[in-house]
Amino acid sequence: MSTHIHRPDDYEVTPPDAGRWPDAAAVPTGRSARVRGAAASWLFRHATAGLDVRIEYPDGTRGGRRTDDVQPRMIIRRPDDFARRIGSAGLIGFGESFMAGDWSTDDLVGVLTPFASRVARLVPRPLQALRRVVLPKHPEDEENTTANTRSNISRHYDLSNELFATFLDETMTYSSALFADPGFSSENAVLHPLWDDLADAQRRKVDRLLDLAGVGEGTRLLEIGTGWGELCLRAAARGATVRSVTLSSEQRELALRRVAEAGFADQVQIDLLDYREADGTYDAVVSVEMIEAVGEKYWPTYFCTIDRVLAPGGKVAIQAITMPHDRMRASRHTYTWVHKYIFPGGQLTSLPALRAVTDKHTTLRLTDSLSMGAHYAETLRLWRERFDSRRRPIADLGFDATFMRMWQFYLAYSEAGFRAGYLDVHQLLFTRSTTGTAQEQS
Repeated sequence: MSTHIHRPDDYEVTPPDAGRWPDAAAVPTGRSARVRGAAASWLFRHATAGLDVRIEYPDGTRGGRRTDDVQPRMIIRRPDDFARRIGSAGLIGFGESFMAGDWSTDDLVGVLTPFASRVARLVPRPLQALRRVVLPKHPEDEENTTANTRSNISRHYDLSNELFATFLDETMTYSSALFADPGFSSENAVLHPLWDDLADAQRRKVDRLLDLAGVGEGTRLLEIGTGWGELCLRAAARGATVRSVTLSSEQRELALRRVAEAGFADQVQIDLLDYREADGTYDAVVSVEMIEAVGEKYWPTYFCTIDRVLAPGGKVAIQAITMPHDRMRASRHTYTWVHKYIFPGGQLTSLPALRAVTDKHTTLRLTDSLSMGAHYAETLRLWRERFDSRRRPIADLGFDATFMRMWQFYLAYSEAGFRAGYLDVHQLLFTRSTTGTAQEQS
């Protein structure tokens, strides 16, 4: 059930600027687009017939289960444009149609959560095989090679430190928080944390990862993915010597400033460096929601790098967003709206995939796991509500109305994934095996 605050429906939408948002501004035309649109319209009505969403069309007809007026409303403003976008670009078109205002809603998370709950069953199985043939492919320049990765990272994390500061808490932490104790779940009492709870919840998350990795006085720590420096600060405060690597120049600049202001410049080194180029020897390696930017092809390289620099007896603590293994395998070649507009080159993993790659290629073994999906749903809710309330400051930074709709969709889309249980996030501990890799044993 969504916790979104209801407010009047957004009837007026500024059309996307064709120069900045060409695919959101342009509706597909031509005979192929009409045919695909007609097929997509039928498929959408068929696929959503059992969803707990009230779908309203301009002619007065309704879709979804329509059992009552309490269900979240998905209002199709321009059904032909909506169908043509979906028919031509699948889920990319679904997101672009929201950016363009082809549909609106009074509860975006409430609408998207039922879709996320049934994502594996929305498209009939015989048609799923056609997706790779008819839908857009991953651009080659978004593969996470050493030549491309910096650009992929920059397109998101270098948007503007000021932008992220408008909706993140004082720790400037852009990953799942850990509210209350690790036993938190959607069933227990801590269901709806407040904004004032978020900063401490982020510190609790960081501290638990540092505890997992055994970080304390004298620890040599490597952090892969700096963020804006909160983990560096908390590790240094424990007496650790920290080296952190990042490919975001914007994040590095602010992280260095925060480290200097806290008096830890002698303990913390932050390098603009690809993780593959890390050297040295470390007692602990920590990485928070960075593996999502690695890509399946490079998972062995990522873990082999960690294995190479980890000292004997060292520990590795990773926070990773995960999805069910069967869905990871089914969707790993799919080019999505999130790839196109938010995280180019991104790819989620699964626990079985992580075990398989580390068992096969490294001496690392997964020895501890904590699921935190319910925490991420609440983290995203707080970010989304904060983002929605800061539209004027965001506009003053130069971001237009389409950008704001895009980010509303991204934050709500992500929250819905965690609320539906389609996505999860784990804190993972890897320790060294005494028997070597599976390849060495065979």
